[in-house]
Amino acid sequence: MRRLFLSLSLLTAALLAGFLACNTNDPEAARPPAKFGLDFSNVVGTQPLQLGTVAYKNASGESFTPTNFNYFVSNIRLIRTDGSAYVVPQDSSYFLIRQTDPATQKITLNNVPEGSYKAVSFVLGVDSLRSTADISKRTGALDPAVDHTGANGMYWSWNSGYIFMKLEGTSPSAPRDATGRGNFRYHIGYFGGRDTKTINNLKTITVSFGADVAQVDPFRQPAVQIQADVLTIFDGTTPISIKAYPEVMISPFSATVAKNYAGMFSYKGLKTAVTD
Repeated sequence: MRRLFLSLSLLTAALLAGFLACNTNDPEAARPPAKFGLDFSNVVGTQPLQLGTVAYKNASGESFTPTNFNYFVSNIRLIRTDGSAYVVPQDSSYFLIRQTDPATQKITLNNVPEGSYKAVSFVLGVDSLRSTADISKRTGALDPAVDHTGANGMYWSWNSGYIFMKLEGTSPSAPRDATGRGNFRYHIGYFGGRDTKTINNLKTITVSFGADVAQVDPFRQPAVQIQADVLTIFDGTTPISIKAYPEVMISPFSATVAKNYAGMFSYKGLKTAVTD
């Protein structure tokens, strides 16, 4: 009888310990994964970017009407207030921002560690390792076969490389085509080359949140508002005239365009969604 009582006592203790352990862990297990939003908005100076309908003016006094604007954002890092960083897993860190598709302008990062974040950094472009990876590693926005022109028109099939930033439009300052319309286009790529050295137009951008802190936990989802100013492409470190450079693709001058667009991003604000 004493042996039976001892066995029952041990069994009860084990069940109680298991119950307490479950109770302790369950609240954590039930916590939803933390998320972090990056919301991009494209502008021209102080005006929202509108394709094909609005004429803007650069510092050279040239009128231009954008008709297409896309860029790749990749290799995202969220920087904490203590200076350390959360690096978004590479397979989940390639996004194509397209002006024609508002849904692409809102990025949601999943499973972000809880913490306090003061800045974000990202690469504008597609890095060399991913650009040259097996096609099985280049899916989603990077899929060259996604349409007839590849990667939503952001892939040079003849050059086997991604276009990091594409700006196209019309301007009276550009050479006229057969219809009498002046067209300009800037297709900027090149990651430095694999077998042969090339220009490296990859740019790492860091956007500080200023005095704001993005607090991440399962019940608060911050969304950082980031603005990209097209005008900076023309009016950046080196002023660019459409008349002088109506088309820039693989020429050495592409490095000048890339240097300008590296400065087109700025922090505009922080929104936080609170859930129960």
